[in-house]
Amino acid sequence: MKEIVVVSGKGGAGKSTVTASLAYFLNHNDVLVDADVDAADLHILMKPDIETEKDFYSGLEFVIDNDVCTNCDECRQKCEYDAINVIDGRYLIDGIACEGCGFCSYVCSVEAISSSEKLTGKKYISNTRFGFKMVHAKLNVAEENSGKLVAEVKKDARELAEKQNSEIILVDGPPGVGCSTISALSNADIALLVVESTVSGLHDIKRCMELLQHFKSKICVIINKFGLNPDIDCEILNYFEDKEVEMLGKVDYSLNVVDSLKRCMVLPEYAELYKKVFAEIFDGLKKM
Repeated sequence: MKEIVVVSGKGGAGKSTVTASLAYFLNHNDVLVDADVDAADLHILMKPDIETEKDFYSGLEFVIDNDVCTNCDECRQKCEYDAINVIDGRYLIDGIACEGCGFCSYVCSVEAISSSEKLTGKKYISNTRFGFKMVHAKLNVAEENSGKLVAEVKKDARELAEKQNSEIILVDGPPGVGCSTISALSNADIALLVVESTVSGLHDIKRCMELLQHFKSKICVIINKFGLNPDIDCEILNYFEDKEVEMLGKVDYSLNVVDSLKRCMVLPEYAELYKKVFAEIFDGLKKM
């Protein structure tokens, strides 16, 4: 079983479009993962039919029992996040402002503040229109700890893949180089870098390369929006040649990509040209 994680140094590089296009070639027993839980969007192209749904709990949420509260105001005064309000004489905790540190319960002399696990999102296993299963998730509004959710999503995907005897787990990783990206790259066999032909694209993919030095994954790269800036294209090609990173392919800059997304189609089903391009990239990944 081979786990391939698609990452980019920045948002908007075309990472999810590339992942969805590669997913077109997956077998029915393979698994697709959307690990960009902060802004999941693979479902737009995959049109998944949800098979199982599970709650995701992370951190603590606090509640004030006003029947026990003595209105001493100690908790409100000590809260560094101004998360405790007094409304109509009742002390209430603002769930959005609260950071879950628990200091309010520590300073409460009558133990009027209790905590419980916080429901922060959902995890799903779904059937896609292409026949393979997709593991994905969604964080609730203003929630954090996406790194933990990514780890759980990948764990669910591995268990499903082992059950189905999958050959490939294809993961759409989060953009950037933060906690969730680190979580997505954990235990990956191959890291596929998607770099766009822009100054910021090259700058940020270099940060990705620095991050990948801490992992044992094989590294390969494709250039998206190739031809948009020929000078940057040359810099990208020279950079990865110096780093001895395999260049698996190039996706030309074209408004056809925009049109395919407007039609909610992955690129290989939109045009034969893209089917050939991504088939070669997919074959290159399988041979690594």
